Amino acid sequence: MPLRAIAYVSEASAGLSSTVLDTLVDDAARFNTVAGVTGVLLFDGGRFLQYFEGPEDGMAAVHERILQARSHHGIVELSRGRVPQRYFPFWGMRWLGVEPALIRQLSAGDWAGFARRVNDGAAVSTGLDRLLDLLAHTVPAHPAMPAAAR
Repeated sequence: MPLRAIAYVSEASAGLSSTVLDTLVDDAARFNTVAGVTGVLLFDGGRFLQYFEGPEDGMAAVHERILQARSHHGIVELSRGRVPQRYFPFWGMRWLGVEPALIRQLSAGDWAGFARRVNDGAAVSTGLDRLLDLLAHTVPAHPAMPAAAR
């Protein structure tokens, strides 16, 4: 079964605390586990950047929950498509606090596709590559996380 992924940015609802966000993410992680979806959510106190991956039917269910959530608005999809592997196989969902400049930088990156692209023989860094690089430097690697995600 092919894996799909979606990346988006959105604006947090006013007054969203980290305690409420913890509860929302715990609930999402439980739902995502049943749906076979994994991913990561970055939060800068005002904006989100989320990447999630999984089978098409699970992705549809999770995506609908995201669209209906009252915890954010102004959703802008950065990319949607197939991915060659899971990059977050052990994270039903995890949120990480980041600086606002980082979400601006990541969301302005090349999210036209999830696969590495080559330009005149040189690899072009995609938005997903930048996200994985960020996580490799800020989160201790899960022992079984694929090398591409470390």
